[in-house]
Amino acid sequence: MALLSAFFVAWNETICLRAAEEISKFQRWRGRLWGAGLRTCEAAGCRTADAAAEPVCPGAGLARRRTRPGSTYAATMRTPSRVLQGLVGLKLWPLFMVCLCSFVQAQSSKDSSRLYETLLSDYNKLVRPVYNNTDTLVVYFKLKLSQLLDVHEKNQIMTTNVWLHHTWRDQKLTWDPEEYGGVKQLYVPVDLIWLPDIVLYNNADGNYQVSIMHKAKLNFDGTVEWSPPAIYKSMCQIDVEWFPLDVQTCEMKFGSWTYGGFEVDLKHRDEHLQREDQIVVQGIDGEYNETVWVVDQGIDLSDYYPSVEWDILSVPAKRHEKRYPCCESPFIDLTYEIHLRRKTLFYTVNLMIPCVGISALTALVFYLPSDGGEKISLCISVLISLTVFFLLLVEIIPSTSLVIPLIGKYLLFTMVLVTLSVIVTVITLNVHYRQPSTHKMSRFMRWFFIDLLPYYLFMRRPSQIYENTTPPQEFSPLAMQLVPSGVNSSRKSTRPSLYSRPSILLENSDHLQVHRPSDTYPALINRVGSVQEQKTPMISAVESVSFIADHFRKEEEDQQVIEDWKYVSVVMDRIFLILFTLGCLAGTVHIIFRAPTIWSDQQAIA
Repeated sequence: MALLSAFFVAWNETICLRAAEEISKFQRWRGRLWGAGLRTCEAAGCRTADAAAEPVCPGAGLARRRTRPGSTYAATMRTPSRVLQGLVGLKLWPLFMVCLCSFVQAQSSKDSSRLYETLLSDYNKLVRPVYNNTDTLVVYFKLKLSQLLDVHEKNQIMTTNVWLHHTWRDQKLTWDPEEYGGVKQLYVPVDLIWLPDIVLYNNADGNYQVSIMHKAKLNFDGTVEWSPPAIYKSMCQIDVEWFPLDVQTCEMKFGSWTYGGFEVDLKHRDEHLQREDQIVVQGIDGEYNETVWVVDQGIDLSDYYPSVEWDILSVPAKRHEKRYPCCESPFIDLTYEIHLRRKTLFYTVNLMIPCVGISALTALVFYLPSDGGEKISLCISVLISLTVFFLLLVEIIPSTSLVIPLIGKYLLFTMVLVTLSVIVTVITLNVHYRQPSTHKMSRFMRWFFIDLLPYYLFMRRPSQIYENTTPPQEFSPLAMQLVPSGVNSSRKSTRPSLYSRPSILLENSDHLQVHRPSDTYPALINRVGSVQEQKTPMISAVESVSFIADHFRKEEEDQQVIEDWKYVSVVMDRIFLILFTLGCLAGTVHIIFRAPTIWSDQQAIA
């Protein structure tokens, strides 16, 4: 500081010498101008009214003022105002102002230097600046939040850019401004004076104190104001229950690391706005009394740069004064709470909406036809997509086992739905591909899935294309005798065959010349016997046609059974489509819309 003052004094002397040289040059130039003016006036024959009057010619006036040193004008030219006018005329007034300011500053620097040396000559920065050892030093502390840099959910760390406003009274740094040229303020390096050891208790990176030590403002009454900037990483317990529609409360706890409440009393700068609460807390070390003072607007947000991820809801400050049975001195700390609400647009677009879409695909599996063969593929694809979202969620949220986050609950619910859809799809596909040779439909299943449920599900089965309207006929002894021997013995069938119709042999048969029923019975028997003995080609054709008709009728019945099984699977798909759709909607509403932030109307303050 002494070297700096000496530099200003030398610089001031140099400027003043330069100004004196310029003024001397001006005076010499003015003398030459006056002589030239006098000669010009005499040559022109200028007239004056009397000896004391001002001449008309400026040159003559200058000459007379020069020749009359006792006149009033000659006296006024020696005044500072006239000199200043001359400097202005020669455009030397900036140099004059610099010289004047330098002179004043040099004088002030001398006073500040003398004050600086007087205050810090015998100052001990290791001792509390109080007159009596029993006096309590009050430190007023306030936090000014400049920017919320990051809230790392996985590591549970909040990074902030803050200013720390300290104010205290140093009784050893007082002076009378009149004795030091009216100097009322002085800026001193903080490494030369006593500083309160206010640290961040819940620090997360090991930097408990301020690292940038700039100057402090010192007033003549001993008041010291120090506002250093700092970037803190503080521990913040993240509550992931409603993530990503969550509200977090992060704390920054400040206090003196060395001194107790009787040595250093830490108070909020706006203590006139605080309210008091008295509580009794049962802690780990036993029961202790705690007095809490609360300031609703505890953090200064005047220069806050808004965050793109978080909204600030409130910033209360709480002063805790704890008294333990073991100690007389109270333990004081200032805790600043920052209530944050996450801006949900990013996570809604990139996380919530895709999850809801995947959940909707779970219900659409049952709308896909079973004949396509893509139902299982769709289920597996949805399951894989949910697995990817689970991996993404694990990278974001902290590894806690206390609670499942909201998005985790929804993903788990969707995964359960997808798993059930895979199981149900396997069952419906099994029903869809059943055959009459392996499964027989029971009467209850036919009544429940074919007759009852389609009516309530607004389903209508298309009419059958092929319907067997021919009623079954009974076999008469006469018709059985008309059938060639070996036909009934080689194939037993309960279905009606062409041989059950005697009209084939008894009607329209001119070749056999079969008589009408009016013929006598013995004659008819003889005629039939003769027919069986002849084995004509007509009988072989009748047997072939009967076999083909029976085969087609059997295939038609089997196809009807297959269509019944397929219809049962369609009814099951319709039932599960409705159930899964309702379940998906109910689960979405129950899980997502329970978040408090959806129904909260609290406005953000920053």
